[in-house]
Amino acid sequence: MSSEEEPAPPPGSPTPPDAVHVALDAKGLRALAHPVRVQLLGALRRYGASTATALGQRLGVSSGTASYHLRQLGAAGFVVEDSERGNNRERWWRAAHTRTFFDSNTYVEREPEATFLYHQAVAATHVRRLQDAVNEYATLPPRVARGLGHERLRAAALARGGTAARRGGARGRRPLPAGDDRGGGPRGHRACLDDRARHPGTRRAGPAGPAGRGV
Repeated sequence: MSSEEEPAPPPGSPTPPDAVHVALDAKGLRALAHPVRVQLLGALRRYGASTATALGQRLGVSSGTASYHLRQLGAAGFVVEDSERGNNRERWWRAAHTRTFFDSNTYVEREPEATFLYHQAVAATHVRRLQDAVNEYATLPPRVARGLGHERLRAAALARGGTAARRGGARGRRPLPAGDDRGGGPRGHRACLDDRARHPGTRRAGPAGPAGRGV
């Protein structure tokens, strides 16, 4: 996937991530094999720096749970503390990258359990997004509501890809992209936590907004 240059955010905007993308290694794969971590990282990339308390409220988990998983993401290098926003009472976190790439062909045999759990986490995040959209269906503009059919197809394709990975059938197959972004870069399954597919009820940030994109 090719990188894109974006205008520098104005003062007060979320701090841009340090790099455009990161390719998952075995350590990173194990760190992301949990749906809450996938959702936390996606939220930081989409909405910018935040605290464990605010992220917990957004995802419907306790601040303690969010804090624990943020520390695990930090240990794996996916998030970093935002020193410009942090204080003595609570840490602020931001994403270290804008996108994540995963080559399932490489790890389906080396790390079969982690690969399966990772696919489950990605699928759970898609399901959450789709369920949120369905819950908001009555309030969505017609143009956006019609797009739910595409989300449904994407979720079905992801489910098929996860089943193939679990059975070890992913060898030699081009992994399914978990979003609708296109371009070059490392081949492999791209986590929905950082894709450009947007929640049907959420407006995408403009060019001067957060550099990160995701769930």
